[in-house]
Amino acid sequence: MPSPVQGPRRASGAWPAAAGVRRSRTLLPSPSERRLRREARAATIPDLDTSGTTPKRLRALLLLCVLVALGIVGRLVELQVRQAPELAERARRQLVRSESLPAERGSIFDRAGRDLAISVQVPTIAVDPRLVTDVRAEAELLSSLLNVDAAQLEERLARPGAKFAYVARKVDEQAAKRVAERAKDLPGVFSFLEPKRFLPADSLGLSLLGRVGAEGEGLSGLEYQYRDVLAGKPGRLVTERDQKGREIPGGRIEFDPSARGDDLVLTIDRSLQHETERRLADQIAATSAKGGIALVMDTASGDLLAVANLVAEAPEGEARPAAEEPPPAPIIPATKNEAVTNVYEPGSVAKLITVAGAIEDAKVRPDQTLSVPNAIQMGDHLYKENEPHPTEDWSVTDIVANSSNVGTILIGQQLGKERFDSYLRAFGFGAPTGLGDPGESAGILADPADYTATSMGSFPIGQGIAVTATQMLAAYNAVANGGAYVAPRLVRATVGPDGTQRPTASTPPRQVISRQTAAEMTKMLTEVVRVGSGTLAAVDGYTVAGKTGTARKPLVGQRGYEAGAYVSSFAGFVPAEKPQLTAMVILDQPTPIFGGLVAAPVFSDLARYALAELRIPPPAGGLPWTVARSVDAESAKGVGDVGDAGALAAAQARSTATPAAPVSTTTASSTTMVRAGTRPTTSTSTTTAPAGAAARAAPTTVARRSVTAVTRR
Repeated sequence: MPSPVQGPRRASGAWPAAAGVRRSRTLLPSPSERRLRREARAATIPDLDTSGTTPKRLRALLLLCVLVALGIVGRLVELQVRQAPELAERARRQLVRSESLPAERGSIFDRAGRDLAISVQVPTIAVDPRLVTDVRAEAELLSSLLNVDAAQLEERLARPGAKFAYVARKVDEQAAKRVAERAKDLPGVFSFLEPKRFLPADSLGLSLLGRVGAEGEGLSGLEYQYRDVLAGKPGRLVTERDQKGREIPGGRIEFDPSARGDDLVLTIDRSLQHETERRLADQIAATSAKGGIALVMDTASGDLLAVANLVAEAPEGEARPAAEEPPPAPIIPATKNEAVTNVYEPGSVAKLITVAGAIEDAKVRPDQTLSVPNAIQMGDHLYKENEPHPTEDWSVTDIVANSSNVGTILIGQQLGKERFDSYLRAFGFGAPTGLGDPGESAGILADPADYTATSMGSFPIGQGIAVTATQMLAAYNAVANGGAYVAPRLVRATVGPDGTQRPTASTPPRQVISRQTAAEMTKMLTEVVRVGSGTLAAVDGYTVAGKTGTARKPLVGQRGYEAGAYVSSFAGFVPAEKPQLTAMVILDQPTPIFGGLVAAPVFSDLARYALAELRIPPPAGGLPWTVARSVDAESAKGVGDVGDAGALAAAQARSTATPAAPVSTTTASSTTMVRAGTRPTTSTSTTTAPAGAAARAAPTTVARRSVTAVTRR
């Protein structure tokens, strides 16, 4: 091959023209020049000497290249096929942000649509720790603005790697305003709105409504029971954001709005609920009781119009000298709806079932006379009256009006244990009421096969069995409702976000005793209020039917009863001629201990207010009106109301009742001198109110008929 033309370059850097080739007029080299240049470059590259390379080395090199290629392909398959979903999800998480949109919690209203519990938007203060420049300075400033411990704030502001931390949740508007005014001194601190449960009537009905947690979840009461109904459905917002959290223009956006929770419409009347809690709190304080329960029910429907659960909070603080009077305990709502969760031995109020069952089975008649001694032996136990008396010939009505233990036990013996148990269960004892409270108790009843020799001495007078206040209220309501048991109801309806109202299903009533038996029981119960142990339950211008109870309090976790501890109660309905309202009042360890002295007056106050509030007039005709009057302490005790005279001694020192003097009772047919503490069967009596008893605007002398006359046929 001829040697390439070698020679000096021209100033322009171009190669000299080959011989016989005419120069182009342009500055670009001609094709022949480009060919010559390529040949010149190739001549300068030395030939590759492969004489020393063996085929084995070439094959190894080739194999290595194949393996590298296979590794690359395998990795690609791993990334693009096997790990593709995971990598796609990681990429999505880096770009796509999904935010939960909390649903607005449904409200709770009373029967008239008045607010009981609502949700409002309130400010929450938070911080992005990554943006905080001076942890200590900001913590101290926030502490002064929000009244939060500076050390806790410093820990939250200095959390390593955290993007979010709460400073103070659900603060008031003034606190949020103070923080906003110092925003320039608080880099990284910001605020946003969160829903907070708000009770317009403060703590009214709190034990019933329940509490809500910081995250808006129901913790107790109706808030927990109806948590799925009230909570609603959370929404979702999906956006694409860059590494700094900024939304990518034109990126993916998905918006699924939240659905508001349903509202609850209760059967509660807010005005009556307020009055019930106020009256109950006053009596708890006045009697130094540990707590109390009060319920008011619409007789026909079973709707609960008021449910009060209050306790006397034990005072805390420094120790005081023994001689110094302790401060009164504040009365606060109980932590749960004790009217359905707590059981107690009802005592004499449960005599209603014993007597009603015996009359229904035709074992006794209201005007039937029984010989009632002062005591009766049942097995190894001697049952006595609270007020000792000689053997008396009392009618069944007298036994009920006088709250005689021995007389009720005699009636229970005639009824028999099997039928007695069947009536207890028919009246709703031993089973939940159907209100649906997760903590509701069914009560405690023994099986008749397990009865002992003393069972038919204790159970008929309300000892040895346990019921809830709502169960006992429903039992009295059955008598008021003509013998038909109506299940209690607390939630009237639910209301959807669109305003659609869905009434809650009601349980059909069931007849437990005949209307005739219910009428007989009503007449006997009116005598309890007219001349018996429940005279302080009377309401001016209305006939009241009811029964007192004073029961011993069992020990917790062991057999026996707590010395000197009693639960006092009164249950009844009004107007007796055509019942519209049924109510029950229970006081835990009051002083004095008798239900006729401490629970009956509260019933009277509640009934009077409810009758006026609901505009219930006295029915025309029917039974005679009960006239509110003063009453002596002995008259309100009942012959056997305490249940066991041997246990009464421990409580006598706590009672401030003053014994009454003998009174003369007169009718057209007879005149009888009555010993203090006994019950007149016929009377025109003059009674003296005890010290501290609530004053009644009524005459002190009231003409009365024979107790048995109204029920004798």
